[in-house]
Amino acid sequence: MRFSIAFFLVCFCLFFSCKKKQEVPVYDFEQIKEKGELTIITLNSSTSYFIYKEEAMGYDYDLAQDFCDHHGLKLNVKVAENTSKLIEMLKRGEGDLIAYAVPVQNELKDSLRYSGLQQITRQVLVQQANKGDTLIQDVTGLIGKDVYVEGGTKYHQRLVNLDSELGGGIQIHTVNEDTITSEDLIEMVAIGKIKYTVCDEYIAKLNRTYYRNIDISLPISFEQRASWAVRKDTPELAKALDEWFIENDNTPVYQSIIKKYFELSKQPFDGDYTIPKNLPKGAVSPYDDLFKKHASGTKYEWQFLAAICYHESRFQNNLTSWAGAAGIMGLMPKTAASLGLTSEDRMNPDLSIGAAVELLDRLDKIFRKIQDIKEREKFILAAYNAGNGHINDAQALAEKYGANPYVWEGNVQKYLELKSNPEYYNDPVCKSGYFRGGETMKYVTSVISTMERFERISGKK
Repeated sequence: MRFSIAFFLVCFCLFFSCKKKQEVPVYDFEQIKEKGELTIITLNSSTSYFIYKEEAMGYDYDLAQDFCDHHGLKLNVKVAENTSKLIEMLKRGEGDLIAYAVPVQNELKDSLRYSGLQQITRQVLVQQANKGDTLIQDVTGLIGKDVYVEGGTKYHQRLVNLDSELGGGIQIHTVNEDTITSEDLIEMVAIGKIKYTVCDEYIAKLNRTYYRNIDISLPISFEQRASWAVRKDTPELAKALDEWFIENDNTPVYQSIIKKYFELSKQPFDGDYTIPKNLPKGAVSPYDDLFKKHASGTKYEWQFLAAICYHESRFQNNLTSWAGAAGIMGLMPKTAASLGLTSEDRMNPDLSIGAAVELLDRLDKIFRKIQDIKEREKFILAAYNAGNGHINDAQALAEKYGANPYVWEGNVQKYLELKSNPEYYNDPVCKSGYFRGGETMKYVTSVISTMERFERISGKK
């Protein structure tokens, strides 16, 4: 009897021991390929992942998309609030890959495998570099200088340590307003509001494509390794990422992605438009007849279409922006496709203007609750420039914080600008994440001003 009971207990334990082991299935690159999709976890930021004109973009996102294209996989994206959440989400199995350069830490090597994109990061001084400016070329030159950084950040800590190393003298100013980010401080340097700030080199490089008058050549910290990461139990995925990165490090696709984010200028056109002398009196462009044709029977004045065209392309039909907008009306590939145009059709002025009018009609319906047509035009222009998702987010934020979601100046405009700050773009009411709203604000003002100018030239006013 005792033997039977003992035998039963042994069998019982072996059965549930085997069952427990079977409950942990292997999920590595082979299973990902069988499923046909890869899920990345990343952050909303100007470098990693963001939505622009309703299209997903970002350095890390584009590289992950290239990896997926290479292996015939669909790319899914999950966004974390911060670096700590990235790692937590990966460990919980909410994604397959952290597509963001997280610092390499020895204490995490038991749970993570660092693979794929590898970066060497360091902090740099951002200073204005206009003609005649004297640049600081050595960290000792910071003694006696006013340097502004966000309080409680690694940049502030590095400055404190550097000040100690130099024996004191750096005038460190901490900015603690919730609405100020590192990129805001860079802009302040560019426009001369402050002299110096500090940020990671890759952030500085991207922002130099917006502000060409800044110098970012002086490092103020030691180099630190950063990398994409996968779970420790997915060695085959790690191997595939490493092999892909080695094979594609110098390919045209990889180089074009680097150029897109860290080299191509993001600045709008410089200078004012001079009406060509060969145009008849009252004309503003070589395409006036097409603007009049497509404005006929619509609620838009042809000068309104011409002003949009001017700020999208300066009436040049052979341009493609850093983001991929092309043709005289600056249409993005997916937007053009949704309007029935091929990518090549965008370079046909007649088709491009016609599609732009369809897009304006689409946006007009989205913002139909704004009764005043002149006020609605501002929202339409903002959405034409940024994509309606970000404008809808700004409206939702405005409503949440007691502003008017149907008024542009001082209301929705204000919250669009705040969407570059994590406190706001991580808000549950926001669906489209991070955005640099400053350029869109300028775009709305500039297009309206240009339209009024074109109306005067053409004799309407």
